[in-house]
Formats: sequence, structure tokens, C-alpha cells
Amino acid sequence: MKIYQTEDIRNVTLLGNSSSGKTTLAECILFNGGIIDRRGTVESKNTVSDFKEIEHENETSVFSTVLSVEHNNKKINFIDVPGADDFIGQVLPAIQNVETGLMVINAQNGVEVGTEIQSRFAKQYNLPIIFAINELDHEKANFNSSVDSLKQRFGSNVIVAQYPLNPGNNFDSIIDIITMKMYKFSGDGKKVEVLDIPEAEMDKAKAYQQELIEKAAENDEALMEIYFEKDTLTEDELRSGIKKGIVDRGMFPVFCTSSKLNVGVSRLLDFITNVAPSPLDVAPKKNTKGEEIKYDSKGKASLFIFKTGHEEHIGKINYFKVISGTIKENHDLINVSSNRAKERFAQLFVVAGKNRTKITELVAGDIGATVKVKTTKTNHTVNDPGVDWEYPKIEMPQAKYTIAVKTVNDGEEEKLGEALQELQEEDLSLLVEYSKELKQIILSGQGEYHIQTIVKWHMDHIFKIEIELYPAKIPYRETITKTAYSSYRHKKQSGGSGQFGEVHMIIEPYSEGMPAPSMYKIDGKEIKVTVRDTQEIPLTWGGKLVYLNCIVGGVIDAKFLPAILKGIMEKMEEGPLTGSYARDIRVAVFDGKMHPVDSNEISFKLAGRNAFKDAFKKAGPKILEPIYLMEVLAPTDRMGDVISDLQTRRAILQGTSSENGFEKIIAKVPLAETSNYSTALKSVTGGRATFTMKFDEYAPVPGDIQQKLLKEYEAMLEEA
Repeated sequence: MKIYQTEDIRNVTLLGNSSSGKTTLAECILFNGGIIDRRGTVESKNTVSDFKEIEHENETSVFSTVLSVEHNNKKINFIDVPGADDFIGQVLPAIQNVETGLMVINAQNGVEVGTEIQSRFAKQYNLPIIFAINELDHEKANFNSSVDSLKQRFGSNVIVAQYPLNPGNNFDSIIDIITMKMYKFSGDGKKVEVLDIPEAEMDKAKAYQQELIEKAAENDEALMEIYFEKDTLTEDELRSGIKKGIVDRGMFPVFCTSSKLNVGVSRLLDFITNVAPSPLDVAPKKNTKGEEIKYDSKGKASLFIFKTGHEEHIGKINYFKVISGTIKENHDLINVSSNRAKERFAQLFVVAGKNRTKITELVAGDIGATVKVKTTKTNHTVNDPGVDWEYPKIEMPQAKYTIAVKTVNDGEEEKLGEALQELQEEDLSLLVEYSKELKQIILSGQGEYHIQTIVKWHMDHIFKIEIELYPAKIPYRETITKTAYSSYRHKKQSGGSGQFGEVHMIIEPYSEGMPAPSMYKIDGKEIKVTVRDTQEIPLTWGGKLVYLNCIVGGVIDAKFLPAILKGIMEKMEEGPLTGSYARDIRVAVFDGKMHPVDSNEISFKLAGRNAFKDAFKKAGPKILEPIYLMEVLAPTDRMGDVISDLQTRRAILQGTSSENGFEKIIAKVPLAETSNYSTALKSVTGGRATFTMKFDEYAPVPGDIQQKLLKEYEAMLEEA
């Protein structure tokens, strides 16, 4: 492949719901671009895009795939991404590193939940969108219904640029509104006849043409003046207006394809090369300082790694976009995201799935790959020496599903850690952490299917590590609801110096801004206190501990007060009820005793810990559970089923609204009730709904659940 300049490069991601035909469309693109001689199929497990064993087994895309083709003396880099919501971690890197999104729509279904999800992210990152209504060869294909659903979702900016002449089993012809010609495809789809529009279709085509011209003129004042003057636009003027409209997201043109029959694909490629924006036509990429870095092939070399893959016999492959300058073979660069490590990009490739073609250089705006680098991986920036630019990291949505993992066989923990690290490099939406609180390795992802596919399957088939996935513990919290008093004397004598420490304390619920105490009333008895010192301790797990020194007369030496606090903190880190973290408590240490010889720090730490534990149990202790705010996006006909299911999960409905043809349901749901929600939602909606969830607050658990948790903890302690 020859070297292409920035203005001749087009970067496109193939978006769309699962089963919209993206992977098959990618085969057509490669076939028309001369990269392959024969088109593969998903069923035959021989497509260029879905080349991994896991994708063959599932017959669906799991990882994004970079593809490069040449067409009309332009280079088009495509990134084919999965359509399932579980694999959004493969979608976002693509959306943020291309200039155009080609959203593939199944002509049988119109806008689906996957369309909605991906279009939201496209809007968030201001990505221009082109629609391709695909599978128009299907007997149930409905072009008009698909366009209507697009207009309902995206408004009047959806403009028909083509329409099918004969959708259905015999589909082979489209009417192109830009050129005002009919394109008839035959054979393998490469043979195209360009014909005049049939007379019977002319009025319909002219009506679409008028809409297209008016929308194109709206996006450019100069074109608007020409349109007012001449009441039309030339084909070149029309393309110019469409291009500006696409870049500004003021226009979403609609095209027609059959990826199965390779109908309309070559014409779609024509449009991409002639009209879709190059890197020079969109806003420059900004670095972390907010500075704009222009796509300048003559500038200093600067690359952003947007994808890391691992392949057998090759190892790690990094896919990058050249943001500035020109990168050449054996280019020495500095990784500014990894301690300024030196990296040599010895080999450069353009890629089509697992097929790689060596190339000597790549210029600003282009996409390529390299192998055998040391520290560089996804989200890293590498530059010429002396350049300190760094680009924002690709952010992932909040995890929807958590589960714990452990090895079945002892001694494989390190091997598991290395495997999980590799999987994290390939999928940014997979989070792995060891929870000190829960004493578990926690996996967080986008759904049960996501974890089963990315982790369990790879452990079984690639890494050969036998693992067990089991429920993650819930990070409960403990607190108190009333004031309580307790004292504890620690006394130990075993020959020689002994241990002695006595502590009296009052604990109470803490809330921000509450006044300092001067008197407590405990069991009808008034206890006066004088606050001599206050320590507010923000807790890493949320909430506060406020520690009041109310000692008068030196009954406890000041040097022992930190030891008392240390004892209290030990029980805050392992609450008396269930061993969970405690929070939002104020402790007033107001009296005690010490011994001139036997008192020491350990004595007062133990006295403080036990006094706190005893007071905690008297203070109306309460277990708090994490509550998440959940937003569910579901088809209208499934709304009742979704709400019914949420109600079985102790959800508190916050509201509903209609949004772009879907129903949005907002509810507060306890985390303990969400463990299988992603799977359940797929079941009750036929896979047509999605959801997001984020932490909202801690709230008291119901009494029956608290009793159950207390019994479980007591049983666990007895077993230990």
C-alpha cells in the first residue's frame, strides 16, 4: 500500500446493533477494495473482521477490528466494532479516534437499542454520522419504516441520499439522489450499471432531491445565497453542503446496502472518499492541557495508542493514530504516559484483521499498528523526544456487573493476575481490583455475558487456568442511630510489669455541622463534658469519624489518646455487626484511669477498642447498604415487564419518560439486588433494553435483611 497524505485519508468506524450486518459489510468493503478475493461469512467463520476463536464460537463480534482499504486513490481506515452493549469497551476507542461513524441499520428493525446506545456516545464525542440501511435484500426489509424510525430518533437532520428501487429478495438497484442516477448491481456486486432514473420514479427522486438540496444549503451561508438565486445547487455544490452538514452533525445522510449481495457498497465507498471528512476537516485533537494539536504531517511526531491486542505467536500489537508528524520505521519515541520510557517503533503495519502489510511510514491522521514494544499500551501517548503532549485517556462507562474470581488450584494466583492484566489491556471496560475490604479479587464489567466471554472463556481456552466465578460480597457499612455510653478496663498481670488502661466514652451519630457537645443524657443520667480537642477523620470508605478529647484533670495522659483512637479505628475498619466498615460516628472520650507503672499504649488501645465495640452495640446499630441510581432504556412494549422486575428487587421508582422512541425508567436499587440484572433484563426484553447504574448513597437495610446478615456473620465467625 502506498503512502497517503492526510487530506487523502478517511477514518470510519462501523457502528450498529448486533445482527445489523457490520461484519458482512466489512467483507464487502475489503472485497471491493481488492484486499480479499472472496467474501467470507459469519456462518462459515472465515471473515477477516471476526477472526478470533471466541468470535467464531459466538458468531458475533467481541473485539474491534482495524481494516484498511484503498478506493478512488484514497485510503479508508475502518474500525469494525461489536454491536452488543456488553462490549462497549471496544466501541468507545473507535468513536474517539475516527472522523466518521457509519451506523448500520437492519432494514427489518430500524433503530434498535444498540443504535441508541452508540449514537449517544457518538453525540457525546461530536462524531459525524452516516446511516446505511442494510439487509435490504431480506423479504421483511422495510426502508420507509427504517427511515421513519431514524427521523423519530434523530429528527429532520436525517436526509435520504439513496432509496432502494426493489427491496426484498430481488434487491439489486438503488436511486441515488446526489447524482440523480440509478445504480444497478449484478454478479458479485462489483459490476455496476449507471442508468437514468426510470420515469415512474422521477417525481419521488426529485422530491428527495429538493429536501437534500435545502438541507445542504442550510449548512452554508454561501450555498444558501446560491440556492435562493438559482433555486438549485450543482452536484459539486451539493457535495460541499453535505460535507459541511455531516461535519457539523447538521445532516445524517441515509444510504442503501445489502452486505449479503454486495449491493450499494461500492457507491457508499465513493461517497466516503468524495464527501466524508478527512482529519483536516474536523476539529484538531486536544491534549490534556487543552491545546489543539493540528494534523500536520510536517510537525513533530506524536501518536495515541487506542487499542492493544494479543495474538498467538506474535504477542502484543498496538494500534495507533498519528496525531502529528510522520512516523517511520525504526522511529525512536518517548512514552510520556509511562515514565518517559524510550520506545522504538521498529516495524509499521497497515492492517486488515489479522493480516498485516508492512509500510515504511504513516503521516498525521493515519492509523497503523506496531509490534514488540516494551511498555506502551492503550491510552498511552508517544512522541518525538522533547515533545510533552499527552492526550486524554479513553473513559469507560460505569460498570454494570461485578463478580469475584479465584483460582481453583493453589499456586496459580500469579498466573491469574498476569492473564487478567492482559485482558484488561485488550478491553478497557474490564476492571480488576483486589478489595482489601471484601478480601476478594473483584471483576467489574458491562454484564454477565461480558465477563463470561472476556474472562471465563479466555481462562478456559487460552490461558488454561481453572477459575471459579462467585458472588462478590456487598460492601455494607455500619453506623449507629442513637447515643450510648460504655467503659472498659483492660487489666492484665502476668509477672513483671502488667497492662492497665480504663476508658469511658460516649458515641453518637455524626452529621455534618452538628454543634460541639457540652452535656449528654444517658439512661436518665446527665454527663457534662468539656471538649479540649477535636479530630475530624475523613474515612477512605466514605463518611467521617470525629474524635473528641474531653479528658479533664489528667486522668488519662495525653500520650495515650492516640492509642485509644487507634483501637477505635480498628473497630471502624471491622464493624461489630458484620465486619463491614463503620462510618459517621462521633466519639467523646471523657474519663478513665491509668496506672503509674502498668499503663502503656497497648493497654489503652485495647480498652478503647472494647469500649467502642460495647457502646456501638448499645447505640441502635444499623447496617447500611449501597444504593445505585439506575437508568433503564427499554422499548415501550416492554416497559411494564421492566418495572415489574425492578419492583421485585426492592427498587424505588424515581420516574419515567419517553426518549427517542424508548422509555427511560429511573429507579434507586440496592446493589445487593443487581447481581444478575444484566441477564434478567435481556431475558424480559429479548435483548432490546439496556441500562446504566452509578452509586447514589448508603441507606439502612430493612430489619429482616439486617437480621439475616447478622446471623450469617455470626455463623461465619463460628466456622472460623
